Amino acid sequence: MFWKNKRRWFPPAIVLCTIPAVSFYSLPDAARILKVSPARLRYWERTALVSPQFDGEEKPRFGFADLVSVRGVLSLLEQGISLHRIRRQVEAVREHLPDLDDPVRSLRVWLEGSDRIVVRHEGALLEPSGQTVLDFAGVSRDQKPKVAHFDPQAERELTVSEEAEALFAKGCELDSDPATLSQAIECYLLGLELAPDFADCHCNLGAVYYNRGERVMARGYFEACLKLDSNHLEANFNLGNLLEEVGEDDGALHHYRRALAADPLYPDLHINLALLFEKLSRPAQARKHWKQYLKVDSSGAWSDIAKMRVSKTQDDQQEG
Repeated sequence: MFWKNKRRWFPPAIVLCTIPAVSFYSLPDAARILKVSPARLRYWERTALVSPQFDGEEKPRFGFADLVSVRGVLSLLEQGISLHRIRRQVEAVREHLPDLDDPVRSLRVWLEGSDRIVVRHEGALLEPSGQTVLDFAGVSRDQKPKVAHFDPQAERELTVSEEAEALFAKGCELDSDPATLSQAIECYLLGLELAPDFADCHCNLGAVYYNRGERVMARGYFEACLKLDSNHLEANFNLGNLLEEVGEDDGALHHYRRALAADPLYPDLHINLALLFEKLSRPAQARKHWKQYLKVDSSGAWSDIAKMRVSKTQDDQQEG
């Protein structure tokens, strides 16, 4: 069956109770494991909020520690801490506590319901500036710590780009629920008013319009994203998907290949390319992508179909 995703630009994630035991994950795989959009994770990587390693082709690779860092960001967001505040605190930790390997994993909310952020470091809680808040040594459990008043207004005002980023982050929270797509669109549009060159915002806005069935609007925003970043993975994948739906197979193939150049380990691309090549009666190329899919996702939802397709084309070649 030819399955086309109607929710964002990637198939529904298979819920994983534990992180699979492999050394590194591509960005799309990390996004699935953490249940965030690839565009959101890619933006955090580009803006150095999270710092994965890179392979020889300069593709980000997420190890276990990187996944823990991203989960730390998500936890702070769930507790009501805005993305720009998280970023400012991470920058402060990097400046004042440079010996910390991963400041994101060290950030904590001071008390439940509080918006104060502290850092756990060598048995103590510190302000991100390095000032000690609470030394655990010699403090009994029933002692209530006395801490200096934290003034959120002491942080500098948001820049325009940070306001756009905050709106983008809010849009990401809203665009996965059909009931809040209109609010997501509003967030993304406001973000683009502030930062018209925000490629990820264009891409996500296109995805929301696609989910609402507004294909012309979706195509316009995917194309706008690609004018800003011609190698944008999700925009190329999305636009290829949309073009294939309306019968523009050559255009779809072009954008799938551009997406594949951006991330050759993206399983969904190999699925779509294999199916498209089958439709174009090019079985050798289809078989190549079915085999590549099995290399990168041998237990995925399409693995059984891929194995059957590979076996069938091999039998056809032997008979021929």
